[in-house]
Amino acid sequence: MLIRVVAICWIPYNRKPSVALGWLMAIFLIPYVGIVAFLVIGSTYLPRGRRERQTHMNEIIREQIGDQPILGDATGLREPDIAAAKLNYKLGSLPMAGGNHLKFIRDNHEAMNLMAEEVDKAKEYVHFEFYIVAYDATSAPLLDSLFRAHRRGVKVHIMVDQLGSAGYPGYSRLVKMLNDSGISWRRSLPIRPWRGEYQRPDLRNHRKILVIDGDVAFSGSQNIIDRSYNKRANLRKNLAWKDLMLRVEGPMVDELNALFISDWYSETGDLLLDEVDQDLPAVDSGVRAQVVPSGPGFETENNLRLINHLIYNAERRIIICSPYFVPDDSLKMALTTAAQAGVEIHVIVCEKGDQFFPHFGQRSYYEALLENGINLHLYPAPTVLHSKFMLIDDDVSFIGSSNMDQRSFALNLEVSLLILDKEITGQLEEIADEYLETSFAINYDEWRQRPLRLKALENVCRLTSGLL
Repeated sequence: MLIRVVAICWIPYNRKPSVALGWLMAIFLIPYVGIVAFLVIGSTYLPRGRRERQTHMNEIIREQIGDQPILGDATGLREPDIAAAKLNYKLGSLPMAGGNHLKFIRDNHEAMNLMAEEVDKAKEYVHFEFYIVAYDATSAPLLDSLFRAHRRGVKVHIMVDQLGSAGYPGYSRLVKMLNDSGISWRRSLPIRPWRGEYQRPDLRNHRKILVIDGDVAFSGSQNIIDRSYNKRANLRKNLAWKDLMLRVEGPMVDELNALFISDWYSETGDLLLDEVDQDLPAVDSGVRAQVVPSGPGFETENNLRLINHLIYNAERRIIICSPYFVPDDSLKMALTTAAQAGVEIHVIVCEKGDQFFPHFGQRSYYEALLENGINLHLYPAPTVLHSKFMLIDDDVSFIGSSNMDQRSFALNLEVSLLILDKEITGQLEEIADEYLETSFAINYDEWRQRPLRLKALENVCRLTSGLL
């Protein structure tokens, strides 16, 4: 009873009611296990030291660019777009800048080969940061290019999320290869208490960044592993991941590099200022874009705030693609409000997800979304559509590593790009149309008739959505 009383008074402090209720339910049902779990993974923030380093890096970036949320002439931008750029700058300290050239890469394996080709051209440095990395026949060209770059004297820095990669075939082999090579590498957010390394285990570095010499960068949704993820169960079911990456040139390369530098500094205490271009140019031509960093290193849910702002300012249509779609109350309200205001909304998700609780938890939201006029489309199995993007009207795109779920909003370090450009949005629309043509729409009346056992399972999994 004492545990329960203390929990009621303590846990709701500065937490969303849905998250607080999830924890309280766990503690009331299994008090001792629940309270221990809360003490281990109940905080959504990284350790204070890491957050202070992030704040320090934000101050350096703001000072370097003269505290300007938009570099260059903002003429031609709509007021909501200017407000979005200012919001993202206030939250993440990286400005909107023109002069970018972006190219979509639709195939996982092709993306790794293209990244390898660029790494082989590197002369000064390569910065590599991915959530899941394993050495296999598909990833070998890229990973081998990193070893070649190191051997010819290029400064190579590698970050791999420890728990994200652990357990995948080829990860242990990669660790041995990295240790033997002498490359400067680190496990992101390591859980190794025997070495004095520990933080909340479910706060993960989900970012995907590759920067070469400050000239070219890659970012998007994919990990560095075969599209089957080399798991026997996946191979047996013919599961294959389908991703979307961006090849980047221009000021966004410097912003992605600044984010890598921040993460490396947070992880190691080593500030690589000699491997970053500290002059971000103001260019009025080319594609306008802005890097959107988010995660538990920041005090607010940067990506969720920006996504909600974009949805509320949509005028005609919204297309969302996300493998994990578990909206919190604010996102659900934004989407249903936009739909009721006459905005055409399409959400593309996987027919069958690879994660049990998120998959069935997200299914519990479908009925309410359909009821409000939101169109839901299922991308057929066995493909796991892992692309993560949103496009608004004709000129706003949002693409990166972030899912539309509470894990990506609060628990994962994520990176996305906000792009204000009609041509890029048109290209993304072509990709979305291709996905929509392959997918099949959910009929509201038919969905309501699904078996009762599935409804019960979805409702139980929904209760975990605030904790996932």
